Amino acid sequence: MRVASPIGRIEITADEHAITSLAIERDGHLPHDEMTESSNAVLESAAGQLAEYFAGERHDFDLPVNLAGTQFQRAVWAELARLKFGDVSSYGAIGLATGRPTAGRAVGGAIGANPVPIIIGCHRVLAANRKITGYSGGRGIPTKVWLLDHESIPHQ
Repeated sequence: MRVASPIGRIEITADEHAITSLAIERDGHLPHDEMTESSNAVLESAAGQLAEYFAGERHDFDLPVNLAGTQFQRAVWAELARLKFGDVSSYGAIGLATGRPTAGRAVGGAIGANPVPIIIGCHRVLAANRKITGYSGGRGIPTKVWLLDHESIPHQ
């Protein structure tokens, strides 16, 4: 399913039970643009909740997700899921919380591999000095800045 948003089109994929991925348009393209759209109850719920989020009417997502990744990636994503609307963390803090306090690059890699950005708010992680160091979704840093500003998260 594809939905319009202020940061570009968003593509959501799901099985009949859970969201499996979310991609933000990059350079006018989505991963499955050439495929016919499909829909189910999970996708309809996700589209509605995303519309509410972008309208400023929703701060938390109540969606089932099925995250395929390594044990370390899933641990990082679990920490990201604890960050609520407007919260911020650092790569070091996420590393510490996952028992890998010196694994900043690995944490960054796991964050960049988050299969459901926005739903699990990887945009809420900044460098320790609150600088934006990157974002793998959409147009990259401009997309992250939009999401941070939308949630009133201070950044540099």
